[in-house]
Amino acid sequence: MTNDFAADVLICGAGASGLTLAIDLARRGVSFRLIEKQAEPFHGSRGKGIQPRTQEIFEDLGILDRTVAAGGLYPPIRIYREDGSHVEKDMVERPDSTPAEPYHLALMVPQFITERIMRERLAELGHAVEFGCGLIGFEHGDDGVTARLRRPDGEDIFHARYLVGADGGRSFVRDALGMSFPGKTLGVRAIVADVLLAGLDRDAWHQFNDGDMERMVAICPLAGTDLFQIQAPIPLEGEIDLSTEGLGRMIGERTGRTDIQLHSVAWASAYAMNARLAERYRTGRVFLVGDAAHIHPPTGGQGLNTSVQDAYNLGWKLAAVLGGARDRLLDTYEEERRPIAEAVLGLSTRLLDAQKQGEMSRGREVHQLDIGYPGSALSMELSERCGGLRAGDRAPDAPFRGAAGQSSRLFQLFKGPHWTLLVDQADREMIPPRPGLQVHYIGPQGDVIDTAGHIRDAYGLAPGESVLIRPDGYVGATFDASRTSTLETYLACMGMPHTGEEPK
Repeated sequence: MTNDFAADVLICGAGASGLTLAIDLARRGVSFRLIEKQAEPFHGSRGKGIQPRTQEIFEDLGILDRTVAAGGLYPPIRIYREDGSHVEKDMVERPDSTPAEPYHLALMVPQFITERIMRERLAELGHAVEFGCGLIGFEHGDDGVTARLRRPDGEDIFHARYLVGADGGRSFVRDALGMSFPGKTLGVRAIVADVLLAGLDRDAWHQFNDGDMERMVAICPLAGTDLFQIQAPIPLEGEIDLSTEGLGRMIGERTGRTDIQLHSVAWASAYAMNARLAERYRTGRVFLVGDAAHIHPPTGGQGLNTSVQDAYNLGWKLAAVLGGARDRLLDTYEEERRPIAEAVLGLSTRLLDAQKQGEMSRGREVHQLDIGYPGSALSMELSERCGGLRAGDRAPDAPFRGAAGQSSRLFQLFKGPHWTLLVDQADREMIPPRPGLQVHYIGPQGDVIDTAGHIRDAYGLAPGESVLIRPDGYVGATFDASRTSTLETYLACMGMPHTGEEPK
């Protein structure tokens, strides 16, 4: 196997997870190639919910405002009764935002729009997806991966240090590794379709025959478009007519209404619901992210979000190891993310069972703000803390005033590919500067003035205590001023050793 690498990373699959990884690597200066076997971008709305935790990630990646502008909030569900009357209710809780959690409502953004925004961001960073380029084989060893690629004009060989399979539930990468994908089929088959229709308002998610898995149909206006999305269970066997005429007949039969008229179908798919989890996420220099690693029913709006967060977890770790961190850092990707996917599978399946009974509602558990890695090898408590934030927790946001008088937020300090160290009222000479780490001092003499006490409330730091925030927005370590040598060891393991005196 050659050591003449054409790129550090080959990403196979340009859906949400592959695009997230590409954006993250691009802003870190890591060389990569992003390939997609389909000739053109996906143009359906399969994943349309952007949960609050993913919104935080999108803020860091520089695409949140565009995503919000392109979509909207979920409308209330309008449930039609047999007698023609209806009731309305919110399917999701609508809590108020807080200083620690600025994003509190799920956004509705059709998947094709989300991925378009991601491709635009990638272009700003100087990269693009190679459509019509598929992976047809690869070999991998201790020193890298040799991949065979097929393009419309022929085949070629490509050498990379790492391969990431972001190629969906029917992953070629996973199958080529001989990796099992255990789980179960959930006994539900459904259609999802994006259509133009007349006869329904766009201010509600229209649901007919709630809980009846033979006659139920839900018709939701797709924010940011003039389309509606149709979702409906279908028989487990047999062909389904996904044409305009076929779907129109289904709507008429299941709603009993003649005023709902389908004009065209932009995209449609029939699928069986599954809950499956790959036996592992890493084999040597090959990784799985997103649907290649886990698939689950769409209930709860968790699929795309979990996939984005997989890639967000892996990106900084690949960059760190390529920059000199120890290889075992990459083992923490599976250690941290596989249990999350396992929990999401359980949540999505429970919500599907509730939907069958006509009782589904989505609470805080779908927002993914409570996801954390307290048991991770990267989570270190280097100080004896009585309470407050712990290593592995999501790092909260908090507004503050800068020393120059301007208003800001912690998320603005965290934004970017670096680590962040927050130091509460301690000696400025405590932690020497180094590439990849930004240090901010909290207190009257610091650069961060906690005027309203929001940082104190969220982090619970005592004078002399510090908290180290990972590039993906989780607490890596907490410590006090007397434990800086231990912190130095931690930073060195992450590829950030102290390199000497500050330049004069």
